Amino acid sequence: MTFRPDAPPPGCPAHQAPPAAPPSQTPPTPDPSREQPTAYPSPEWGASHTEPPATYGRPAPPAAYPPQAPPATYTPLYGPDFAADPHAVYQRLRQQGPAAPVELAPRVRAVLVTDYRAALEVLRSPGRFVKDARHWRALADGRVEADNPVVPMMAYRPNCLFSDGDHHRRYRQAVDDSLARIDPNALRGYVERSADSLIDRFTALGEADLLGSYAKTLPLLVFQQLFGCPPELGDRLVEGFSGIFDGVEAERADALITSSLLELIALKRRQPGADVISWLMAHPARLSDEEMLHQLVVLIGAGTEPQQNLIANALRLLLSDDRFAGDLAGGSLPVDDALDEVLWLDPPMANYAVHYPLADDALGDVPLRAGEPVVVSFAAANTDPALRTGHPAGSRAGNRAHLAWSAGPHHCPAKDPARLIAAAAVERLLDRLPDLELAVPADRLVWRPGPFHRALTALPVRFPPVPVPVPAPPPVHPGTAPQHPGMAPRPQPSAPTPDETSGDRRWTAPHAPSSSIPPAVTSTAKPPASAPSGKRSVWSSLGAWWRGQ
Repeated sequence: MTFRPDAPPPGCPAHQAPPAAPPSQTPPTPDPSREQPTAYPSPEWGASHTEPPATYGRPAPPAAYPPQAPPATYTPLYGPDFAADPHAVYQRLRQQGPAAPVELAPRVRAVLVTDYRAALEVLRSPGRFVKDARHWRALADGRVEADNPVVPMMAYRPNCLFSDGDHHRRYRQAVDDSLARIDPNALRGYVERSADSLIDRFTALGEADLLGSYAKTLPLLVFQQLFGCPPELGDRLVEGFSGIFDGVEAERADALITSSLLELIALKRRQPGADVISWLMAHPARLSDEEMLHQLVVLIGAGTEPQQNLIANALRLLLSDDRFAGDLAGGSLPVDDALDEVLWLDPPMANYAVHYPLADDALGDVPLRAGEPVVVSFAAANTDPALRTGHPAGSRAGNRAHLAWSAGPHHCPAKDPARLIAAAAVERLLDRLPDLELAVPADRLVWRPGPFHRALTALPVRFPPVPVPVPAPPPVHPGTAPQHPGMAPRPQPSAPTPDETSGDRRWTAPHAPSSSIPPAVTSTAKPPASAPSGKRSVWSSLGAWWRGQ
């Protein structure tokens, strides 16, 4: 199953040397009567640039970029400074045009698109910009090492994210059809039950890290339900994807993902069920195990790490922005509008959608070299000042024109389930703990470094402790006798316990939940109608509001 990410795509001459001319043949003399390519100014690079060739495989000669042109300054998109204030970096990059040279990691150079219209041009032009990373010249030539921390997020895989044309259509149809079989009502119910089981673990403490104790674990529980994944495999997969997104021990993380997915695929081949993996296997596309593995890399990667960031970023906004406080009568915005705000300003995947120009090209006056990574900044494009013209501040509420889910043929196939999961998770938490507040000022929260995501390191909160409802004691089984008050009934010798007979454990106390997986069905009693209201009435009404959409 070893796959070479730097292998050129079938039939692609991108990395092949042109055939040598026969010794007796001399280069033809240019005919001045023939029309020559027109040149257009490129002030960003200080040189003229010829019209890009019509087809890939005939790149412009090096003379198109004269050696006297000043070297580009590559702005790093990694490290704590960028993580602390990426929007300040985007603002500086906009001064260079619709796109600007950046460094995604040491020695990994790319062009970052910061303009909204230019981003749509890249995303919706598959004839000019492709997703197949085997066109990435620097990786194929060895200028970027295969163990660079960003390579696992960019290297080619045979799946719907990194393919084009007929291959993309085949993979995407299998994914779309399988995701369409998810019942949204069942999905919401499982999110709410899983949320209750997680909240029960810290509600009596009066404090929690909502990232580690809630936002990070909840998508894992949902993923395991949708994909029929055993808990131990789910834990390993989340560990691997966290390493990929952070760029920490990326090779080890990639190996952990691969081994875990192969084990999961083998399990589902033996024991198919009513889950997304089994539906993918049964699809008429007839995906091989290797193709299954790489579709799951996309689905699981998008369903865990970005999902947790969407939940955490929405909670941060709700707890730190006065527009989202108070009650509906006072003019506060509902949870769904808070999600819109996050998807515009702090999308969980801030910079991604890597494309490769098929030929030397340009965005406005910014030249692009064939095979050079072009990364779309969803966060920068969404905050393009040109979008604010004629619109009052705060007009993002209810506006779904953001690029957080990408656009064009490679737009996110799971945006509807992802949004439902995030909304249900936020509503359930605020319904259970309406007096949540940040334990530190919002400007002291720390963001994780990395060029691709927008992710917090922690989200500490405090709240008045709320005791977990205690379930009613089980009924006394026939054959037991009451003991001292406060003690559990003890079986009499003449009556065997359920465990001693048929294995029935109905009267056995439930085991404590594991560190990551709650019982399949968990519910928490609602507070009585006479309980203090405050903000509770606001969040309680949001579930009905959402279901009415």
